[in-house]
Amino acid sequence: MSLGLYYTPPPEAVFLEMKVAAIAEWQTHNNDYGYVDEKVGRIKDIKNAGDNFMYMLAMFDMDGQREVIRRLSDEARSEAAARLVAGGADAYQLAALGL
Repeated sequence: MSLGLYYTPPPEAVFLEMKVAAIAEWQTHNNDYGYVDEKVGRIKDIKNAGDNFMYMLAMFDMDGQREVIRRLSDEARSEAAARLVAGGADAYQLAALGL
């Protein structure tokens, strides 16, 4: 297993797509205590560096990850899947996420 890809930024358009999808998913949650504002605040100014692409996905539990992935294009899904595999995910885990 090579973690190198996990920490490699994707193309900028794919990164921005993940950012939009993650923010959109957080906005479906209850913000009564500012939780959504906190999470969106962490994402809105994040740069396409290191593992930030995967960081945005990892902020969610499996159900939330599935919802974020549903919002992504095939290209962005492929970039996420490749990085998940590089991080140690197996075929079962990918299937559970809809990849």
